[in-house]
Amino acid sequence: MRNIVCVTTHFDSGRTSSMSVPQHQPAEARTIGILGAGRVGTAVARQALKAGYDVKIATAKPADEIALLVEIITPGAAAVTAAEAAAADIVVVAVPLHKYRTLDPDLLAGRTVIDAMNYWAPIDGEIDDFENDDRTSSAIVQAYLSGSDIVKTLNHIGYHDLEEDGRVPGSEDRRALALAGGSDDAKALVAGFIDRLGYDTVDTGPLESGRAFQPGTEIFNGSHSEPQLRAILAADREPARA
Repeated sequence: MRNIVCVTTHFDSGRTSSMSVPQHQPAEARTIGILGAGRVGTAVARQALKAGYDVKIATAKPADEIALLVEIITPGAAAVTAAEAAAADIVVVAVPLHKYRTLDPDLLAGRTVIDAMNYWAPIDGEIDDFENDDRTSSAIVQAYLSGSDIVKTLNHIGYHDLEEDGRVPGSEDRRALALAGGSDDAKALVAGFIDRLGYDTVDTGPLESGRAFQPGTEIFNGSHSEPQLRAILAADREPARA
């Protein structure tokens, strides 16, 4: 049985902050942390429960205050502290992007972290950190969480679709999700998790390559198989013709 952990908003670990020792990268995730128990975070949690994982959820509130809510929204999951959540093999960050600085960099140091957040100014309003920086939103998050291995994915599938579109490996209509990151080991770990959720994966390259599936892109706006996703990426990388 595998574990998934969900966490929300302001992440107070309840301990004195100190930089964690880098963790050994497991070959396969056995525990997952989801930072954010909103629509995206809870959808990931429910899908993970279907895949046979144990799911644990933490929010800004004490665990006992959210236990009933967790039981109702994600039956089968358990409410825990943020520190317990951050101890997972993979931590999924699904908080509103403007709250990314509420994350504790020390708590997440040495961890593989999925960035499922998006900077979408027309919807969420302009944020100076992202509006006045040429880097992708994930690259900015990586700079803040400098001790973590950030992998960008799960940002370009709707929370309803996540629970409805999953298929077993080899299905002709299996959807693919893109991922980007600076660590090959971290991306392999995340790809295994995404596969168990019911999706193929396409590694687009380093974290900055996540620009290809940010809001407004063809990948972000649609549902694609693995061959279709690779074709879109290849076309985007072709030099513009005169």
